[in-house]
Amino acid sequence: MYRTHTCGELRMEQVGQHVSLAGWIQTVRKFGSITFVDLRDRYGITQLLFGEALNPQLDEQPLGREFVLQVSGTVAERSSKNNNIPTGSIEIAVSAFKILNGAKTPPFTIQDDTDGGDELRMKYRFLDLRRNVVKQNLELRYRVNRSARNFLDTRGFMDIETPFLIKSTPEGARDFVVPSRMNPNQFYALPQSPQTFKQLLMVSGYDRYYQVVKCFRDEDLRADRQPEFTQIDCEMSFVDQEDILATFEDMLKHVFQEIKGITFQEAFPRMTWDDAMEYYGNDKPDIRFEMKLSNLTELVKGQGFKVFDEAELVVGICAKGCSEYTRKQLDELTEWVKRPQIGMNGLIYVKYNADGTLKSSVDKFFDETKLAGWAQQCQAQPGDLILVLAGREERTRKAMSELRLEMGERLGLRNKDEFKPLWVIDFPLFEFVEDENRWVARHHPFTSPKPEHISWMDDLSKYGSIKANAYDIVLNGTEIGGGSIRIFQRDLQEKMFAALGMTKEEAWHKFGFLLGAFEYGAPPHGGIALGFDRLCALLGGSESIRDFIAFPKNNSGRDVMLDAPAEIDQIQLNELKIALVK
Repeated sequence: MYRTHTCGELRMEQVGQHVSLAGWIQTVRKFGSITFVDLRDRYGITQLLFGEALNPQLDEQPLGREFVLQVSGTVAERSSKNNNIPTGSIEIAVSAFKILNGAKTPPFTIQDDTDGGDELRMKYRFLDLRRNVVKQNLELRYRVNRSARNFLDTRGFMDIETPFLIKSTPEGARDFVVPSRMNPNQFYALPQSPQTFKQLLMVSGYDRYYQVVKCFRDEDLRADRQPEFTQIDCEMSFVDQEDILATFEDMLKHVFQEIKGITFQEAFPRMTWDDAMEYYGNDKPDIRFEMKLSNLTELVKGQGFKVFDEAELVVGICAKGCSEYTRKQLDELTEWVKRPQIGMNGLIYVKYNADGTLKSSVDKFFDETKLAGWAQQCQAQPGDLILVLAGREERTRKAMSELRLEMGERLGLRNKDEFKPLWVIDFPLFEFVEDENRWVARHHPFTSPKPEHISWMDDLSKYGSIKANAYDIVLNGTEIGGGSIRIFQRDLQEKMFAALGMTKEEAWHKFGFLLGAFEYGAPPHGGIALGFDRLCALLGGSESIRDFIAFPKNNSGRDVMLDAPAEIDQIQLNELKIALVK
């Protein structure tokens, strides 16, 4: 055999034993007639000691970084111990070795503080995966996967696979499409989620389903998006919203306990979508800190300040303890909100000084009495700083949400080791798209309205008021999952399709299989899909899901290691009946 032990398991208890190890050479250090080598495998690092007797062989077969090496020898106590690694009290006095494979000099150092940039490490991802920090990320991913699966198994869920080659239904994000050779000019789509299949499984009587499944969306990328990503996808029958929330809150508590040793004694807080938008400016609030948005619109209008008088919304936040901000710091914040990504014309501030006086950037229009009203509305105290934005309602609320997060970051209030989960509920069922002059589903077209709002589906004037039987789970300002109670009656599903502008013929063409299934006894059902990559990233203290995927794509959606996507040859194009547009 190549090894009797791994490079991470030998301890003082094995001193004197004859062992064999195999792995990769991390470093080679020569000290006179003796040579020290750090040998690495997936499990850890062990120091090897090559004595003077092996020098002739080392001269003939010099060792280098990342060589694959097999050694045998005796476990000995180290004279100079390394308390930073578990094997740091021992070393192997090598009696024989064999180079199993040589290696070129790596393009970057394979260690935690590597000198390789992102693109270089992604091009040589198979080398980057040898680094301990990346290995730890993938180990965490595996542990989260195993923990979630074990929990779901105890609750009676079945792991059932669903197809990857399905029909394209262009709702929501863009599909990746796959041409069919045997059906010329026709295409499969890769699933954005197994949504309709898991609903069909409920019709089939498999009342608790799950998958840890790949999904595909052809959309613009950012730190928490990849063209292919993984979901913990779940569905349950004969349940209402409370059943879903209780089950998956328990699952997350189980995962946190196993992975992070964190116990949540209390139920996760809940917040309506309306409150999330009013007090945090977005539907995925970071509740690790307060700094809620305060609506100042009615307080400030009619005072002759044109910016406020013409604004749809004037909104403020209170930054605790920041009244001593300098002009330079305030100018920097002003420039920050003027960036194209934020899109505001400027920033107004009020300093609530420690002595109780109030000083603002708009003193010409608002005296201290008026400013005191602002302070009261924002719940500011002496020593605080009030920051105010004004403009079109949607843009201003979104901009203030971003400014709140930025201030939380600058003030050290977004601790990555603190975890604050939150359920957001009572979403709108529809949203109106001005450019297309039509209503679209905020979640997806299979989401049920709240029972008390079902009758409003026949009244177009009430579409904006209909609430969905839907819910998101948010962690530290990131949505890590979402779901809903589904429509399970054919007539209501047809009303939903009609509300989205589909004709009966179009709805039947796209979703006839589901509408037909509803005629054969569909139970009440609902579910949730958790973003597995995002959950792992948050548990690992990272903002990027890419760090927790073995072979991710770059920000352009390319696999730079494989150089994909790539052209295919003319023979394949001819077989697929595809003519490229020049």
